[in-house]
Amino acid sequence: MSAKPDSVLDQYLKRYPQTQYLDAYISDLSCIIRGKRYPIEEAGKLFHDGMMLPGSTFLLTVNGDSEDPENLGYSDGDPDEVAVPIVETLAPCAWTELPTAQMMLTLKDLDGTPYYYEPRNVLRRVLDRFDSLGLRPVVAFEPEFYLLETDMDDETGPVPAHLPSTGKQPTATQVYSIDEVEEFSSYFDQVVSVCRDQGIRISTISKEYSPAQFELNLHHVDDALLAADQYVMLRRTVQGVARTHNMRATFMSKPFPEQSGSGLHVHISLLDRSGKNVFAGDGQYGEMDSLSDLMRYSLGGICKTMAESVGIFAPNVNAYRRFRPDSYAPVRDDWGFENRFVAFRIPKSNPEARRIEHRVAGADANPYLLIATILASIHHGIQQNIDPGPPTIGNAVISQSNTIPTEIDQAMNLSRKSQFLADYLGEQYI
Repeated sequence: MSAKPDSVLDQYLKRYPQTQYLDAYISDLSCIIRGKRYPIEEAGKLFHDGMMLPGSTFLLTVNGDSEDPENLGYSDGDPDEVAVPIVETLAPCAWTELPTAQMMLTLKDLDGTPYYYEPRNVLRRVLDRFDSLGLRPVVAFEPEFYLLETDMDDETGPVPAHLPSTGKQPTATQVYSIDEVEEFSSYFDQVVSVCRDQGIRISTISKEYSPAQFELNLHHVDDALLAADQYVMLRRTVQGVARTHNMRATFMSKPFPEQSGSGLHVHISLLDRSGKNVFAGDGQYGEMDSLSDLMRYSLGGICKTMAESVGIFAPNVNAYRRFRPDSYAPVRDDWGFENRFVAFRIPKSNPEARRIEHRVAGADANPYLLIATILASIHHGIQQNIDPGPPTIGNAVISQSNTIPTEIDQAMNLSRKSQFLADYLGEQYI
């Protein structure tokens, strides 16, 4: 933004003069929101001096505990870093009890060096490689999630949110049902409205493959950092607004053992300096020559590196329950045209919209690390001219590949030993 940071706050308060607090936060490794709340009369200093926050905050467990990873936390004295505003994310926090603003932060050292272990800065390092190629990624997230009752069943666990019109729990799949979207119309209308106030465009709302499971499609943007920031804000909105409707929203990969898992699909293409989509080939969709050489190499890279990247795509034990034969979660390192059973789908489109849909990650994956890893594999494929092989046709999830890890220990071992991930994400980080 061209305006000075402190004037950004002044402009915001002119538009929202009733604001009483400002939530300044980061999204940690497990997508937990952590930060501090400022009375609004104290918020100005945040724009001038930043906020001190331990760097280890990014590395806490889902319960907020420090396991001292890589001697970061207890062993090093848990030092502070300077958390500075990402002023573009200043927006209303519409679900709070009192009028509250929110703003994301990024960590730096006193000399301005980005904090090495922040996932957002990991993505930034990968993006620098595309700058040198004159290429700009275009990214769109498609998260799936469940709406749940606020209370769990003592025996069965989470309970799908009841239908407002009847008070009954849904039991049918009803994929793509408009009626079930309409059942929760007041909730989704508030989500769309709040996101609009945050500069986030939701392009579609869909009923997914299980009771009370939905998908929101975010509009594509040609700024990968912005796309990930907006996804963090979307998650917070989806969950915050749900509380105001006496529901819970969960992005857990597999909250119900016998129902569909929730994925985080990512659509990616690349633009050159003139704004042309470099994935587009000259041929008719569905033929190999409809893909450019750069797109084929990109597919080759993401296929070749999938096994060692699963630890990023599925970062917890629950996420591995999503991968099973005869489901919409991919279980092989394959690709195909208009095929929802492969890991990497080429959606039907005109050449200008030619893109890869990456379908591997669970909905609880870290968006910055997810995008960083996908883009790293694309860059690797382009640099090495990796051929992806022929497209997969038909049902690709009849059986699971022996090369793709199915348990978290196996996946994490592959990721830790991956020279590819070390080269792109950082040897110390991996």
